[in-house]
Amino acid sequence: MNIHFIAIGGAVMHSLAIALSRKGYKVTGSDESINDPAARNLRREGIMPSEEGWFPGRIGDKTDMVIAGMHAREDNPELVKARKLGIEILSMPAFIARQTADKRRIVVAGSHGKTTITSMIMHVLRHNGFRFDYLTGSEVEGFDNQVHLDQSSTIAVIEGDEYPSSPIDVRPKFLHYRPHIAIINGIDWDHINAFPDEEEYCRQFSRFADSIEEGGTLLWFEGDRRVAGIIEKCRPDITNRSYRTHGYFSNRTGTYAANHNRMVQVSFFGGHNMQNLSAAYEACRAVGVDDDQFYEAIQSFRGASGRLERTDIDDNNIIYRDFAHSPSKVRATVEAVAEQHEGWNIIAVLELHTFSSLNSAFLPRYRDTLGGATTACILINKEIGGHKVLAPPSAEEIKGAFGGDNLMLFDSSRELFALMPELAKEKNIWLLMSSGNFGDESMEELGKKIKGAGDGS
Repeated sequence: MNIHFIAIGGAVMHSLAIALSRKGYKVTGSDESINDPAARNLRREGIMPSEEGWFPGRIGDKTDMVIAGMHAREDNPELVKARKLGIEILSMPAFIARQTADKRRIVVAGSHGKTTITSMIMHVLRHNGFRFDYLTGSEVEGFDNQVHLDQSSTIAVIEGDEYPSSPIDVRPKFLHYRPHIAIINGIDWDHINAFPDEEEYCRQFSRFADSIEEGGTLLWFEGDRRVAGIIEKCRPDITNRSYRTHGYFSNRTGTYAANHNRMVQVSFFGGHNMQNLSAAYEACRAVGVDDDQFYEAIQSFRGASGRLERTDIDDNNIIYRDFAHSPSKVRATVEAVAEQHEGWNIIAVLELHTFSSLNSAFLPRYRDTLGGATTACILINKEIGGHKVLAPPSAEEIKGAFGGDNLMLFDSSRELFALMPELAKEKNIWLLMSSGNFGDESMEELGKKIKGAGDGS
């Protein structure tokens, strides 16, 4: 079967292309820009497009199917060509739904924590010998691709995104999957470009709950009032089960997840991650993992790529990189790091990169989210606003929205990274939060600058 990917450079799109190529499909693709790690991974598999751009000639009579990514426009010349030829066009989630139609589907939804919960479930199932399909939004230690499809699997673990599916399929991605076991971990308005008001955004999660297979189960975080409102309207044939933040404590020897009858050391920390742990626990129980199996496995879980990913520079400097970008996640991440490293100098850097965070009307939702940091730095790379066709908010708007007297503003990642070593004191935590890449500035080079400052060189 010949499948062509329009916008192959996306995190999940390129991973699906790799998964299908490994299954023996003939895979081609196009994109206007393909960056690492997608470019590196596609080259390794021998399916990297020969040049960037859109080429209608790559689609023809031998093309059996086109999979269109959301970042292609509706007037994309390849998409126009495929429609003219009558070739079947599917969005990525529609294709995944078709491939997993005969599996027991676990779908993880929510405004935050999706990737970590999905990764935890994957880790526990693999540790205990389960065979399963999966789709996750980030790289996970022990898994060499973000998508896996296996005909012999009986379970599918899917990260369910509320963002629209493709230029010609504007349904939220998670509405395609029709879960048997669904998780809603919390709702906090995001994707303002797709959902212009909070009510419309929350409505998508109600639709998700209503998409659960007959007799299915909905697992939900009891501390979220928006989720609780959805539960009140659930269909009577759906079993709903709430969970709360898992018990935990930290001391000089590490962080421990604890309940009434056991205590295990884990490599992650923070209340938000213990909330994620509870969600993963309930999902794993629902497919037959017992407590002993779960807690033995979770001790070796090392996290998803880019989620509080730690690099130790020296005894006095630690870098954390995190995908945090929505207000609730930024606040939770800063608070978790402050709690874990009490008494340290915390320099929190937030890159405003999403449509929502670059919208002046949305900015006030970030009020006091960086209050737990010693110094807070806000970065807006000038080219980002232009790429997203937005006029970036002014310095006055940003300062007024975030509040606090610990705020510094930058419009260049190079300028920011050059100044950061001057912020160093004894025992520094450098917390870098973004759904972007800080203008492709090298974390390795930043580490060298920080170490040099600490050495007095």
